[in-house]
Amino acid sequence: MERLVKAEGDVDALVALYAQDLDPSGATHLRIAEELESAGRADEALTWAERGLRDCAAETYIDGHLVDYLCARYAKAGRSADVVGVRRDRFHAERSLAAYQQLRSAAQAAQCWEAERVAALAVLREDVRRERGGRYGGPVLIDTLLDDGDVGAAWCEAAGLADDRQWERLADLSRETHPAEALAVYLRLVERLKEPTGDRAYEHLARLLMGARECHRALGTQKAFTDHLAGLRAELKRRRKLMNILDRYGL
Repeated sequence: MERLVKAEGDVDALVALYAQDLDPSGATHLRIAEELESAGRADEALTWAERGLRDCAAETYIDGHLVDYLCARYAKAGRSADVVGVRRDRFHAERSLAAYQQLRSAAQAAQCWEAERVAALAVLREDVRRERGGRYGGPVLIDTLLDDGDVGAAWCEAAGLADDRQWERLADLSRETHPAEALAVYLRLVERLKEPTGDRAYEHLARLLMGARECHRALGTQKAFTDHLAGLRAELKRRRKLMNILDRYGL
């Protein structure tokens, strides 16, 4: 039926056909908007995109392409405040790093990021207070602070909250500014990686040791690292693959 209506070139009939079965993610609203825009009916296209966002507002998942489409049209029309509003609403619904990054880009373009950032971080801190963890690990709050480059704030928030991935990222960003704190993180993670086996675990262990080596250099305690590495190699010497990987990394 869709192919037949398209062949006839009847845009209104195509819109009516799509409208009979609107996807709860907003994907169908986007298809309608794109068809109308292709037909030179930009105002109607925007109306359908806006309707899609309203109709699907209560859904956990909304098609990201619909959101991008609407924001692009708002931006083209100079409606920067509306772009920020859309991105803010999606951030509140998703609570993800990606949604935070999109809000940040929109707010920076509208020159209102400072206020938006304070409000967004307050939302994430409230999530932490309510023990709403991150979707893929530790709290999104830690990821956002790291993504902002606010390492000092991330250190303040990390204790008791960050997962191993976030701790490692924090240590990677802090080798020069907080070498002692970063070293403690690396050594803790190295201890946890002594049990797992396999190339992936061994490569990870080697990267952690390289980070620890950089911290020792910054602290002027290279001998302590040499002794620690020698002890670790002696303890795990039967793992030939690990020894080969450590050799390859110059460890």
